[in-house]
Order: sequence, then C-alpha cells, then structure tokens
Amino acid sequence: MKGVSVKKIIEKMNLKVLNPEVDIRNRKVTTAEVNRPALQLAGYFDYFERSRIEIVGMVEHTYMQKLQHEEKLDLYQKFFSHNVPCVIFSRNLEPDTDLLRIATEHDTPVLSTDYGTSAFMAELIYYLGEALAPCISIHGVLVDVYGEGLLIMGESGIGKSEAALELIRRGHRLVSDDVVEIRKINKHTLVGTAPDITRYFIELRGVGIIDVKTLFGVECVKEKQNIDLVIKLEDWKKENEYDRLGLEEEYTEFLGNKVVCHSLPIRPGRNLAVICESAAVNHRQKKMGYNAAKELYRRVQENLQKSDEDEVEE
Repeated sequence: MKGVSVKKIIEKMNLKVLNPEVDIRNRKVTTAEVNRPALQLAGYFDYFERSRIEIVGMVEHTYMQKLQHEEKLDLYQKFFSHNVPCVIFSRNLEPDTDLLRIATEHDTPVLSTDYGTSAFMAELIYYLGEALAPCISIHGVLVDVYGEGLLIMGESGIGKSEAALELIRRGHRLVSDDVVEIRKINKHTLVGTAPDITRYFIELRGVGIIDVKTLFGVECVKEKQNIDLVIKLEDWKKENEYDRLGLEEEYTEFLGNKVVCHSLPIRPGRNLAVICESAAVNHRQKKMGYNAAKELYRRVQENLQKSDEDEVEE
C-alpha cells in the first residue's frame, strides 16, 4: 500500500521528536485524513480509525492534565495499544512523562510543532493529500503559460519540446519535458510534476539535452502546476475536419478527471508557441466568463434576425 514515511513528514513539516528512542524508519502514513482524539480521550474507541495521524491541541492537552493519575495511565495504555502512526502536539505543548513512556513502550513516535492546531492540520492534510494522491505518468510536455497549466501531447518527434523551448524563450515556465507525472488531488484538480531524474531538462533532437534552469534561469522553471488545458499535436491531413469555431468543448480524461482538450494540426509555417499562448489566454478568458465563439454566434443570430425584420418591413 502506498504511504508516506513518518520520517519524511518530520522533515517536511519541521517537527520535533520527543521520544527519539523510537524507531521511525518503517512507520508509514497511508491516509491523508487526520484526527483530534477527543472522543478517544473520553474512552470511546468504537469506529476509531487507527491509520490516521493523531493531533493533540490545547483542548485535548488540558483535558489530559486534569485526569487522575490512574485514570490517565489506563487511558494512555488503551490509546497507544491501537498502534497509531504518530501523535503530534501543536503549539509546542509538552506531554507528561507517563504519556512519553507508554508511547515509547508501544513504539509510537510523539512529535511536536509550534504551529497552531488548525493551521497545522490544514497544512498537513494538504501535504498528505498531494503525497498520497493517485498518480500516473504520461508522455508529454507541461508548461505554465500565463498561469495556465498547458499539457502538450502528441507522437514522439512531432515538436512538443521545440514548442516548449520557444514558450520558455517568450517568458513562460517549464514544468516537465518528455514525462509528466499527474496526481489527482481531488475531483477537480490534477497536478503535474517532473520525475526527479529529468527535472528542468529538455531533449532536442539533433542538439541533445538542455538544462533550462541553468541556461535560462530559475524564473523559467517551475516544480509543479495544475493542469488546465491539453493541446494534442497531430500531423495535418487534408481529409480531416478540424474545429474552426470552438463552440463545443472537447475533453480528455486523466484519473477520472476531465480536462479541456484541443487538437492542433501541424503544418509548416505555423508558429506553435503563439498558438499555444493564444489557446491558454482564450481558455483563461472562458473561465472568466467570456467566450469569443459564443459572442460571434450571438452577433450572427442578431444579424439574421435584423435581416428578417428588414424584409418584413419591405
């Protein structure tokens, strides 16, 4: 089962380990959901989801401090017997020695952060949601064009990398070339990243490998980007019919999420970078409520209606 190691969470969230004698190397978190153990501290363990990280805030901490010693020991034994991935105290709250001792006996890491409880939970859930999201790898190029994530796809050698290079020279940012890792963050959001081994590199046939970050500067690269629009490059064929108005949106699907997709025929003399820029701006404009194709259709309809009225008057 896919999981995120507790060690990686400690490094990413800058957490302090309160019982360092516990071995955290093989402990993993398999769900992005977290829990504040209010009911469990009251003794109710039915439906307790033991796979979640437990977050202890001011309310839980204050409640535990008011318990009698024997009651506290019994509660700690029951709680840590469920083998939760780890327990994190927010606001730099310090657990008592009994909790640390029993947690250590059950090999459960106890951690601490100086963040407020709600803010820390939000950041942790976002990080876990991204790290544990379903992921696929596809062949393509992902570029940030005017803030829109443009995924360029097509057969090998059709010109995807060349188009991306021209977009970079025009001030846009490369996310990934050749292989794009797509993660489904939620039912509306797909995020694309580059594999570690090829990050910031572009392959140009006849030239070789180019390091975009070194050649053009850090302002021309980006680590991740939401995927907003797909451009599919294909060889132009005279017998094929291509959309000339764009009244009806076409979609492609990744991990169950639909993304607007345009098929772009390639012919000598077409400036791919300019077309990609225009497609990105047009898509952004549509999201803001303006559709040029619908506006043209409205004008045509008004003109036809006016012509009909003029004929009736004559």
